[in-house]
Amino acid sequence: MKYLPLIWRNLTRRKIRTLFTTLSIFIAFLLFGVLMAIKAAFGMGIEVAGADRLMTIHKVSFIQPLPKSYQERIRSVEGITQITHANWFGGIYQDPNNFIANFAVDPESWLAMYPEFVVPEDQKKAWFANRTGAIVGIDTAKRFGWKVGDRVPLQGTIYRKPDDSPWEFTIDGIYDSPVKGTDKTQFFFHYNYLNETVSQSFGRDQVGWYIVKVENPAEADAVAKRMDVLFANSPAETKTATEKAFVSDFAKQVGDIGAIMTAIAAVVILFILFVAGNAVAQSIRERTNELAILKTLGFNDGRVLAMVLLESSLVAVLGGGLGLLFAWIIIAQGDPTGGFLPIFYFPPKDLALGIVLVLVLGLLSGMIPALQAGRLKIVDALRRS
Repeated sequence: MKYLPLIWRNLTRRKIRTLFTTLSIFIAFLLFGVLMAIKAAFGMGIEVAGADRLMTIHKVSFIQPLPKSYQERIRSVEGITQITHANWFGGIYQDPNNFIANFAVDPESWLAMYPEFVVPEDQKKAWFANRTGAIVGIDTAKRFGWKVGDRVPLQGTIYRKPDDSPWEFTIDGIYDSPVKGTDKTQFFFHYNYLNETVSQSFGRDQVGWYIVKVENPAEADAVAKRMDVLFANSPAETKTATEKAFVSDFAKQVGDIGAIMTAIAAVVILFILFVAGNAVAQSIRERTNELAILKTLGFNDGRVLAMVLLESSLVAVLGGGLGLLFAWIIIAQGDPTGGFLPIFYFPPKDLALGIVLVLVLGLLSGMIPALQAGRLKIVDALRRS
């Protein structure tokens, strides 16, 4: 610690160079944080998808419905403990730009399947009892200023009423979640309300997909095969996979955004490594005679090497630390797209990775200059000066 004033003095010798080096590192790690949040957003909750949950869809396409009659047959498959289903509704609130994900579900089995959706008990009971009731994620409730008891109209785009009037729902509950990465923007309402209203030709007694919980996650693949065999050669064959695999494949339909974000972040960090390394090397070259004097005063090679590494590490920690902090502050404000990226947060593992990268950057950018300074011969250094 007693050498920190000397290190700080060296850094402030060329204030503009130190400032711009620090600023470059700051921007790099600010960008790193935002890119990792975008990567997590396009992952659409892959990390929180249940390992013990399977999703069953139509074998031909996700948009093809499955018969409601499949439910009891699926329930009888060995290894399944719970079952529920959902329909993508595709309703619009006021304006097509006000995108929200809305689903018709069976309320009781849905909340039992997804315990990460936390609803106050009184609101939960009100929703179960109200045929036209709905629950909504806290983020969407804040976005539109909705509160419990509000009447909300959604214009159907897939399912329409016979008179083409809007579907009206009462907000019976607002769900939150303690699990980081859970989508808190969704809108859920009674499947029975949808099914009883639409005509036979519009999808009555059909569901979008089934979700089942398996007793033993290790046997998930075997259970999935048993389910698909059950409906082989039927008019609506099925395809079953773990929820995590389904969510991952669905996210990749828009491209492997995760790989793209990671590649961009890697290029930026590598570029900044060269920038910071060059700045440190230039600083050492300018102080060759001073290093020689330090060695004549008793500073051994190891101490000189450590001082140079501390210089580069201090710049990296200052710039990178502030970059990660500002990234966290910006990301904490929530989805900047107004609903396009509902899951928008800085994953803890990526934050930890960022901290490690800051330290690695500091050490690597100063390693070569530090080794050169440590090996410097006093006579050679004085001769150069």
